[in-house]
Amino acid sequence: MAENQDRDDVAAAHKSEVQRGERFEFGQNWREFLQTLDEERIAIAESSLKEMLGKESLEGLSFLDIGSGSGLFSLAARRLGARVHSFDYDPESVACTQELRQRYFPEDDDWVVERASVLNRDYVDSLGTFDIVYSWGVLHQTGEMWQSLGIVSARVKEAGQLFISIYNDQGGASNRWRMIKRLYNRSPDFIRTLIVLAVGVYWETRSFLIRLVRLQNPLPFSDWGKKKQTRGMSVWHDLVDWVGGYPHEVAKPEEVFDFFSERGFTLLRLATDGGGHGCNEYVFLNKSPQR
Repeated sequence: MAENQDRDDVAAAHKSEVQRGERFEFGQNWREFLQTLDEERIAIAESSLKEMLGKESLEGLSFLDIGSGSGLFSLAARRLGARVHSFDYDPESVACTQELRQRYFPEDDDWVVERASVLNRDYVDSLGTFDIVYSWGVLHQTGEMWQSLGIVSARVKEAGQLFISIYNDQGGASNRWRMIKRLYNRSPDFIRTLIVLAVGVYWETRSFLIRLVRLQNPLPFSDWGKKKQTRGMSVWHDLVDWVGGYPHEVAKPEEVFDFFSERGFTLLRLATDGGGHGCNEYVFLNKSPQR
């Protein structure tokens, strides 16, 4: 009974936030993305995990996917041999992850999918600790980023790895993007579409001019294949996710580094966005005794 009440409370909180224009419905976007999912995208997602974690296989390891979204990286981890626990706050994201589980690993006891908030410390603590804790592009959209990072850090086993990505702090530019995101979530659907298209045209025009100045191929969309090749994602769905993604918090790399260093973590790998508006990726090793 208590478990059902918890789920009802999460559902009610999420619905209220969406209605007030305070939260983007990520899951609806990922539902459309699943229509484009193919073997190539899955293989690329697997390769990106292997590269960042420095492992060819996850066989025998436990993998916690916090904010599983489309479920693509939970699927990639499971195909690499990990025992996977996925959870998300958004009901449609949970449904997407469940769909991939049913499609590729039906009735699999080594892949659990649940609905919950990372800010529910009791729930997250009840999961235990994991060899790999993964949360890509999620914790900065909880509304309580630093609290979320603290909760997540406690779920990593000693000598385990934490793989996260956090939006880069661009100062005033980040504040302007936050206003655009807030506007998007408080607008009717047709205005939302116009905002996404306007941002897409702005970015492509800017990229066109930069390539032209650098005497590179200036043709539109020449960079669009890079998104699929790095993480198996879709440019359009990532664009919608970026424009709509709200709440929205940011951090400088040194802030994230200091936060985890104080908690006994060592930085293993860092992939920055080069000073841009996107995510910086971090892989930390937990060197502290188990708390």
